[in-house]
Amino acid sequence: MSSSLEVEVEGRRLALSNLQKVMYPKAGFTKAHVIDYYTRVAPAVLPHLRGRPLTLKRYPNGVEGKHFYEKQCPSHRPEWVRTQAVWSRRNNRDINFCLADDLPTLVWAANLADLELHTSLSMADDVMRPTMLVFDLDPGEPATIVDCARVGSWLRGIFDHLGLESFPKTSGSKGMQVYVPLNTPTSYDETKPFARALAEMLERQHPDLVVSSMKKSLRGGKVLVDWSQNDDHKTTVCVYSLRAKERPTVSTPVTWDEVDELLERDDPDWLVFDSGEVLERVEELGDLFAPVASLEQSLPELAG
Repeated sequence: MSSSLEVEVEGRRLALSNLQKVMYPKAGFTKAHVIDYYTRVAPAVLPHLRGRPLTLKRYPNGVEGKHFYEKQCPSHRPEWVRTQAVWSRRNNRDINFCLADDLPTLVWAANLADLELHTSLSMADDVMRPTMLVFDLDPGEPATIVDCARVGSWLRGIFDHLGLESFPKTSGSKGMQVYVPLNTPTSYDETKPFARALAEMLERQHPDLVVSSMKKSLRGGKVLVDWSQNDDHKTTVCVYSLRAKERPTVSTPVTWDEVDELLERDDPDWLVFDSGEVLERVEELGDLFAPVASLEQSLPELAG
């Protein structure tokens, strides 16, 4: 394949560049491979990107080089890339976020070496209303994703008791996330205290394994149940996003049966998927995360 290429994607003209540049040196995974992956996974990932403020995490020289976050959609974007102005309290100004609403925009972002896709829990047109609740389970060494699976199962049990469906995915790094789709009127003033209360309850019930504080000194050998992601200025790695690791691992939706099997196997590497494996899973299983974009549920009120 040529290092540069003019292509047409759904009627949009795109100039792809540096296609032979190696993004993942230890895997020999090039920018062309990145673009190919996002093109092929687009039917599954676009429903989770569409309408959400997208923060680009760009690696112009690959995963071993420097990276940077880009919230403001680049000024050199094609005129057809949709943006949405979102007021930033921290910056005291509007930020025009990119909206990856279609395949041409996804390919354009991949060509910018936007390896990771980080999205808001809200839609861009109503940024103070989250459409989901999320718990980021982050293991502190020597804890692993197996320990995250155990904590995730406890969370699932709580939500089952509350009559709410929850959905797990790997982070594509070393942890796991649990999502509770809402898609009903709510606010971060409701979801954030709710998430914090559950995290602190789990810490009280399982102090040997769970921590709810961000202090690194407390996290060794434990799983941080990060409730703070439930905030309008935070982002979470999108399902099906590549991760900037040694090889192109992916934040992958999994079933609760697979989480249970991970606990039985006690093998941290068993629930790790790279781009090729994820494409095979999507072909076989469809989008396991589809309900997160559409299922309507409401949180119960906190007691007291």
